[in-house]
Amino acid sequence: MLMAVDVGNTQTVLGLFEGAEPRGQWRVATEAHRTADELAVIFAGLLALRGRRLEDVSAVIVSTVVPGLTSSYRDLAAEVFGVPFYGVTAGMKTGLKNRYDDPEAVGADRIVNAVAAGRHYGFPAIIVDIGTATTVEAVDADANYLGGAILTGLYVALDALVSRTAKLPSVDLEEPPPKAIATNTPDSIRSGFLYGYAGALDALIRRSREELGAEGVTVVATGGPAGAIVPHCREIQEFDPDLTLKGLLALYEMNS
Repeated sequence: MLMAVDVGNTQTVLGLFEGAEPRGQWRVATEAHRTADELAVIFAGLLALRGRRLEDVSAVIVSTVVPGLTSSYRDLAAEVFGVPFYGVTAGMKTGLKNRYDDPEAVGADRIVNAVAAGRHYGFPAIIVDIGTATTVEAVDADANYLGGAILTGLYVALDALVSRTAKLPSVDLEEPPPKAIATNTPDSIRSGFLYGYAGALDALIRRSREELGAEGVTVVATGGPAGAIVPHCREIQEFDPDLTLKGLLALYEMNS
């Protein structure tokens, strides 16, 4: 079975595939200094929850935005699993033509999401990934990865607001505000963050669509906090929480 790992700045998502069929998915906190042995202990416990063992893994593919963990996952594959390791890089076969000024500067997660969007939704596409940082990417009808925008993540912005103000409380953004003109402080914060963030994404999507100048552009969103934002966006057509794992599976199939 394939172990697909998406290492984000805050959380790591682990997916297990048997062929194209998902057999398990887990989300754990990202710790930048974990060793291969520590990862093995964590993953052994997670696999056991599904009646699986480390020996069931036949390959590992990893997309990470935390460079220090690449060697730990490579050692995990080689020394613990004894299986091939695939790290997502600009040099992999992706089916995309990378038009970024410096192709190697594109985050691995951005490329993985673009690959998945093309396979499951088709191009041209705009991909929104809402995480610690939020990205809005554009791929044209000829599979040219054009680049996109990066903005502060939803919860990073909320943490910054709460830490720099004396009286504003932290709030649960999973609970939607009743209206934009809120009548209490917690709902006022929810209104500003949910409707305001959704409006910012809608504006970026509209500008990106105008610059693409193409018909039939699909807009797909993913990411941990996306479920709180997508219902308030007017430009997003598809919400796929598993988009990155699907992209990792596609890249494995292309490169194995």
